[in-house]
Amino acid sequence: MGNEAHDQQYSKKLQAYAHSQKHKLKPIVLVILTNLATIYIFTGPFSFLYHSSTSSRDSNSILQELNSTRAQLAATHSLLSELHHRLNSSNLLVQALLIDLTRQQEKQSNSADQNQVSRKLGNDELTFALGPHKLPFGYSPMIGSDEIHTPVGAFCMKLHDELNRYMTYEIGGECPMDYVLAQRLMLKGCEPLPRRRCHPRSPANYVEPTPLPESLWSTPPDTSIVWEAYACKSYQCLVDRKNKPGSYNCKSCFDLQGEERSRWIFDDGGLGFGIDQVLATKPAGTIRIGLDIGGGTGTFAARMRERNVIIITSTLDLDAPFNNIIASRGLVPMHISISQRFPFSDYTLDIVHSMDVLSNWIPDTMLEFVLFDIYRVLRPGGLFWLDHFFCFASQLNKTYVPMLDRIGFNRLRWQVGTKLDDGVHKNVLYISSLMEKPMT
Repeated sequence: MGNEAHDQQYSKKLQAYAHSQKHKLKPIVLVILTNLATIYIFTGPFSFLYHSSTSSRDSNSILQELNSTRAQLAATHSLLSELHHRLNSSNLLVQALLIDLTRQQEKQSNSADQNQVSRKLGNDELTFALGPHKLPFGYSPMIGSDEIHTPVGAFCMKLHDELNRYMTYEIGGECPMDYVLAQRLMLKGCEPLPRRRCHPRSPANYVEPTPLPESLWSTPPDTSIVWEAYACKSYQCLVDRKNKPGSYNCKSCFDLQGEERSRWIFDDGGLGFGIDQVLATKPAGTIRIGLDIGGGTGTFAARMRERNVIIITSTLDLDAPFNNIIASRGLVPMHISISQRFPFSDYTLDIVHSMDVLSNWIPDTMLEFVLFDIYRVLRPGGLFWLDHFFCFASQLNKTYVPMLDRIGFNRLRWQVGTKLDDGVHKNVLYISSLMEKPMT
């Protein structure tokens, strides 16, 4: 609305300027028309009438009048050029003034917004973190501004109390032990979180990690992390969860010498695809980099690493140090939720894999956004391995098959089976599918 008002004012100024110039040009135009009429009479088809009536005039007088007319025309042309130049200069000056006025109003608006955010959130450190921050060298054409803001989840602004607590700490001191709060904010939509100016606590008695390739299947030492945020205080406690009643995230995946060691080795011809069989669908060596969504402790990435494929594993630390054990194994963790846009440019990955995480617990519209984002980051000919997606039988052909068809993948393998643990009674199905992004 502010820019439209500036445009209207600018238009009115130009109209007024043009009106004033129009009155100044009227006498000049009359002179030009008079001179042109004179020339036309002297040289046109009616020139004989003039000569007949003025035959007694001296030819030198006529020549002098013509020369005078030419001089006046030249002077008029020069005046018009000067007026045109002045008009252009005035136009540029008005544009510069409007740009400067717009920037001043933007600064005032940003300052007002900043004050409003500060009053609303009541936390100076959060205000400083979000910005705006003035660029050291002024306006940048690349950014299109003279300041920069820090990205932060849009829903953060609605979580006043929790966000203020997260940003309350001693600057330059030790960060609070607030892993649970941070992930609660992320899962509610406050992602990415604002940066902080504090130091996370380092583990006591830290030792160097196990070197590759032994680290791929070695349980890290307990001194590799700080356990304060978790119910378990050791890796052995996490390994023993597989034998305890109750539900846990990735209940058995911390036992790297147990069930994890045999994952994706064998292809059973049904729901369980083998890594070697999947890689064999593409020319050797063309699957090089990829993403595992919600990859637990990183076993899929470890299997791929053994085959010279680099996999980034996205995960959260939901009551267990998933990111830490992935890093200790010599793999690459990424601490993001399923809600966040994947931090990869278009058509850059060779493969995307997800087991269990992408399923019917995700709202349908949100899931479709995720699937389109997977399509975006895959290169032409890239693979999407949807591993054990579960849903009710009534949802399969009504919701998920049409959804996957809309995304546009080509199906290379497609298997549907019953979820055997509790799915038999609840009519829950598994889908395992290997899909390819079209080459064109």
